Amino acid sequence: MILVTGGAGFIGANFVLDWLAQSDEPVINLDKLTYAGNLNNLASLRDDPRHIFVKGDIADSALVASLLATHQPRAVLHFAAESHVDRSIHGPAAFIETNVNGTFALLEAVRAYWSGLPEADKTAFRFLHVSTDEVYGTLGPDDAPFTETTAYAPNSPYSASKAASDHLVRAYHHTYGLPTLTTNCSNNYGPYHFPEKLIPLIITNARAGKALPVYGDGQQVRDWLYVSDHCAAIRRVLSAGRLGETYNIGGWNEMANLDVVNTLCDILDQIDPKAGGSYREQITYVADRPGHDRRYAIDARKIERELGWTPAETFETGIRKTVQWYLDHQEWVRDVQSGDYLKWVEKQYG
Repeated sequence: MILVTGGAGFIGANFVLDWLAQSDEPVINLDKLTYAGNLNNLASLRDDPRHIFVKGDIADSALVASLLATHQPRAVLHFAAESHVDRSIHGPAAFIETNVNGTFALLEAVRAYWSGLPEADKTAFRFLHVSTDEVYGTLGPDDAPFTETTAYAPNSPYSASKAASDHLVRAYHHTYGLPTLTTNCSNNYGPYHFPEKLIPLIITNARAGKALPVYGDGQQVRDWLYVSDHCAAIRRVLSAGRLGETYNIGGWNEMANLDVVNTLCDILDQIDPKAGGSYREQITYVADRPGHDRRYAIDARKIERELGWTPAETFETGIRKTVQWYLDHQEWVRDVQSGDYLKWVEKQYG
């Protein structure tokens, strides 16, 4: 059995769904169900006895300790995090509370549990921490991509909080011997992505006839990683990663934000055309966000060299699958586009 934190969010839910599609090993899924945690992501598992969902906070030490003692998982995979840079600029406190204090509380509970295991179970146990390439800061146009030894230089409250959590995980390995693994991924996209992030926002706004907001000049470059490829990489790190190591996970798909938006518009023009023109006509440039990092790029050669993982999807194949998923799941989109989400979009984009 494994314990997954944040397993109702975008990446966590995809991981749980992929895990149970390929394995009968049960999952305890601990999620606080904040605005981005959505049980509809896991609707296909509603009657699946292999999926044990628990609504709760990673900072609730008593709850986490009880789950660990009751279910005796062989691994903890830590996805739970506040993850939206824009939200961290407007309200950083939640990011410190979840990403720093929550990770600390989780590590303490896991350390206590792990310390009491029989020796063979102690040796086999793993704590895998899922993080981001944003901890490395920003790159110039000609700089080499981030490697696992790139110095940390976070530039937003979000990335600073994730950097802090990475440091805590590293410290618990080196100080206490906790068998940890850390992954730092590039920008994910795919099914169940909450529509505050660029790709699902553009898809949903385009079909609703709304403006397609592009920050600044739209030339901010990101490396794009299809979420199922990310999940496969995490499974590989869990099974064969070297203890205490960090593995960067990227898609080898560097693209400027404006190019991503234009690609989405072109795909929609082909498979869901609107009357009288192109979706590109809805593109609207908005003021850039404060401290917007210009470029991220991942060097994913270490995980390929050591563990044999490479992404299965190109951006071209993954983005078409993603657009089609949103067209095929309009009810899911309608369910999440309510309340807090609508207030957030209005606040962020006016």
